[in-house]
Amino acid sequence: MVSTEYERRIAARFATFDQDGNGYIDRGDFVAAAKALLAEFTVTARSGEGQALYAGAEAFWQGMAGIADRDGDQRITREEFVTGAVKRLRDNPDRFAEIARPFLHAALAVADTDGDGRLTVTDTARVLRVLRVPEQLAGTIAAALDADGDGRIGEADIVPAFARYFTVPE
Repeated sequence: MVSTEYERRIAARFATFDQDGNGYIDRGDFVAAAKALLAEFTVTARSGEGQALYAGAEAFWQGMAGIADRDGDQRITREEFVTGAVKRLRDNPDRFAEIARPFLHAALAVADTDGDGRLTVTDTARVLRVLRVPEQLAGTIAAALDADGDGRIGEADIVPAFARYFTVPE
């Protein structure tokens, strides 16, 4: 049972990972997210960027499963997500960032349409929408990530923000 406000907020973030909406997170959700990003940015799975994204998705899944899949059934329930993954990472958001970094790095490379290592605010919002963040919220989040107001967002902005979002303190 989710009992604190912190746990309720984190439980609501579960849907970001549960790409198919079946009530649990599994390897297929990470593969689906990778596939959707490739389709959105018209990058082929066989390209270097595509292969890196799938490898990053697998690494992210393995990291999450290692922390949260308490019963070893190769899927993470909402309760496991709240109690297993996030509570264990709550005091160590850097650990969560390291688990997510390979996927996020590869996702940025896929969405970096001009190859300068940074995304536009618009492309950042596209990535967020593909990852099931509601459209209005995606735009707001993307704009907030552009802390210096130059219209460009890099890995150094995204990885820590992603970790904070999933390990937010009360």
